[in-house]
Amino acid sequence: MSALAAWDVVPLPTARPPRPHLRLITGPQPSRRRSMRMTMRGRIVIAAAVLALGLPVFAVAGAGGAQPTPARVVTVQSGQTLSHVAAAQLPRLAIAEGVAQIQLANGMNTSQVRAGQELLIPALP
Repeated sequence: MSALAAWDVVPLPTARPPRPHLRLITGPQPSRRRSMRMTMRGRIVIAAAVLALGLPVFAVAGAGGAQPTPARVVTVQSGQTLSHVAAAQLPRLAIAEGVAQIQLANGMNTSQVRAGQELLIPALP
């Protein structure tokens, strides 16, 4: 009795398609555009040039802008609170923001003021 084992049948390798051959092109060559690649050194040089040329422009533009009003000193009147002073002297700000600005300008850690106390009102841009 003879039996045929499955591993006795070896499949044949499949044929690969042939590689295309190189061809020589004669005549006018098509023009290729070369793309530039930016190196790290080139990026640094361009960034430095932009900063060197751009900073004076911004400095000149910023100098001609709106000038902040100078800081002034006010004296607290009898019956006034820091909120009253902030509302009267800094009308463009919310009262809480005005109080905070006055406290920062005067180095205050409380909102208590007394009559006759002089407060520095900060300049706003």
